[in-house]
Amino acid sequence: MADLLRRAAALADGMTDDELARLVRRGELVRLQRGTYTPGDPPAGDDERHAAVVMATVAGLRLPGVVSHLSAAVLHGLPTWNVRFDRVHITRRPPASGSGTRRIHLHIARLADDEVTELNGLEVTDLSRTAVDVARTLPFEQAVVTLDAALATGWTTKELLSDRLSRMGAVPGVRRAARVVAFADGRSESVGESRSRVLMKRLGLPAPDLQVRLRRLDGSEVARCDFGWREHRTIAEFDGRIKYGRLLRPGQEPGDAVFEEKLREDDIRDHGWKVARWIWRELGTPLVIGDRLRRAFARR
Repeated sequence: MADLLRRAAALADGMTDDELARLVRRGELVRLQRGTYTPGDPPAGDDERHAAVVMATVAGLRLPGVVSHLSAAVLHGLPTWNVRFDRVHITRRPPASGSGTRRIHLHIARLADDEVTELNGLEVTDLSRTAVDVARTLPFEQAVVTLDAALATGWTTKELLSDRLSRMGAVPGVRRAARVVAFADGRSESVGESRSRVLMKRLGLPAPDLQVRLRRLDGSEVARCDFGWREHRTIAEFDGRIKYGRLLRPGQEPGDAVFEEKLREDDIRDHGWKVARWIWRELGTPLVIGDRLRRAFARR
């Protein structure tokens, strides 16, 4: 987690505002928000930047609170997709009150002691509470992305998530969250795979098996595939660029990995399976993917 430099502390140590501004221009400091800086390069992505902003915001709180919802998801290292990091989410227990600020989305909610943990010196909702809060407050697709990853950690289960929801009673979003929990699957291995599953559901396609292993008659493995429909002898794969990076062996070029992937696909077809593929960009044109899968199902 990023080290923080507060303007007040810097001025107390003898620095001036002009010196701080000069360090920002030279790239030696990054301004996270008004009065708070971090040394070195800017955080690499939106999630990392939000994590740094969370640290800066909590350090400036006048009243204590627990980092929660989307902000807690980032601190737990859970992936997100298509979300806004415009404010830091803080939960305070009743009888606290308040409406938040331009930088803070304040939630007033009951939190059991076992729903709070510590990360990097901050009080944060634990993984299970974080997951159900995300499921209650984000749209279905965005919530599935994060809950799939939460289940994949092995630190929570559907049963535990359902228990956390049942504790909440009739708070807003519980029904929506229950639908997300029912659909979430820790076998999804990437944001793209999670989004693909949502796409299939919305198109009314049959639910696939996940991480399907195809085997030869002698029991040796032909391939392990993202999605499979044994009744249709069809497998499908989401081709994220990161996957080819994982395939690389020391000294191997990306083109070699792509060629090996082609040989793998040929082997799958030789064993009587049909193959459908799509890439990240095509997730924005779901009907194209749906048509591709239906044509694969229909081929003999």
